[in-house]
Amino acid sequence: MGARTRQGASSLHPLDNINEIVINGELSGHRLDYAISRALGVGRSYSADLIRRGLVAPAGGQRVKPSLKTGLGEKYAVTVPPPEKLALEPEEVPFGVVYADDDIIVVDKPAGLVVHPAPGHYRGTLVHGLLHRFPDFGNIKGVIRPGIVHRLDATTSGLMVAARNGLALDKLYNDFKARRVEKNYLFLCHGKPREASARIDAPIGRGEDGKKMTVRADGRAAVTDYEILWSDGGYSFAKCSLHTGRMHQIRVHMQALGCPLVGDTLYAPSRESPFVPGRVFLHSWKLSFAHPRDGRKVSFRSVIPEELANCLAAIRSLP
Repeated sequence: MGARTRQGASSLHPLDNINEIVINGELSGHRLDYAISRALGVGRSYSADLIRRGLVAPAGGQRVKPSLKTGLGEKYAVTVPPPEKLALEPEEVPFGVVYADDDIIVVDKPAGLVVHPAPGHYRGTLVHGLLHRFPDFGNIKGVIRPGIVHRLDATTSGLMVAARNGLALDKLYNDFKARRVEKNYLFLCHGKPREASARIDAPIGRGEDGKKMTVRADGRAAVTDYEILWSDGGYSFAKCSLHTGRMHQIRVHMQALGCPLVGDTLYAPSRESPFVPGRVFLHSWKLSFAHPRDGRKVSFRSVIPEELANCLAAIRSLP
């Protein structure tokens, strides 16, 4: 392949051969590592690493630093090494795709699907399925790796976003870390909380048995806002938003209120479940965030799955 010329930011994938970058008005005056990041659609740290390794050369051929301020019309040749092989083999895995572009993939995950490989789940994960459906998925920072920035429990269904390049990975990771991403869930719990709507601000840490999480003073900050939509037949249907992303956060917080989620045999083992094992009534309903390419707000919704809708209908039809 020959070299490719890029004017500022581009949505093309860069991970082959040599790319010629021409600094346009949008990128002029910025640091070189930022300009390379925007032009190639890679992470800022990766572009800085390319510069330090001598793989970014201006017209004169001299060595440059990541902090160099760029000028309008300057040209840089960027050599991007080929990605390394990943041990994961793509597999056809069932899941929905709500939206996809050159930077992100918004997934509608079914319950029962594990997000990424882990002990006991080395095949058939969402990552395997993404690699099968999107062959370029995970070609990030010179290594073919999954662009997972957050996850859902296997027992939970609904919306997730994955990154397709380093730029998106860095932006989304930082936005999740800074709590700028709006995450909204629907759930059904046993009983009725004392307050119809409230904020649960209770730190979460690992329990003594090592398997469950629990509210504990020395845990990590965890904040959940919930609102009860209706209560009937000993159950409450509610929506909530997360301001943090602790493991099992909603399940732990509602269990701490004495209202564990329906189907949650881990945190309410004595409660009868209407679902197959491993299904909890918890659905990632809405997801909103700034698009990593241009910062515009994007929002997505997922229809509640049939098995959950049927459960609600059965409760509402009780005499």
